[in-house]
Amino acid sequence: MISKKTSRLRRSKKARAHIAQLGAYRLCVNKSSQHIYAQIISPDGGKVLASASTLDKSLRSEGVTSNVEAATKVGALIAERSKAAGIEEVAFDRSGFKFHGRVKALANAAREAGLKF
Repeated sequence: MISKKTSRLRRSKKARAHIAQLGAYRLCVNKSSQHIYAQIISPDGGKVLASASTLDKSLRSEGVTSNVEAATKVGALIAERSKAAGIEEVAFDRSGFKFHGRVKALANAAREAGLKF
């Protein structure tokens, strides 16, 4: 029987191959039960250009780190940091997670803050 994690990793591999073929900057999202993380990764996959997570001191001091509200703040922060790095357009890599809940909140917040994908 295939585990949930194995299925998610298979989906993420497929999506990353497609994004690599596009040659675009990648907004990679990962989540755990307690935190959510976002990174802007270069097209060659070798360098992290910007990152944000609920582990950042500014977000962690505000309380809960594992809900939709926290994910929204991370989305706005990653968009702000990517613009500072000169990146306006990215491909969204949800790492095999469903586009629902915290992942969706992060993506929508990043779009509202001006990131295009």
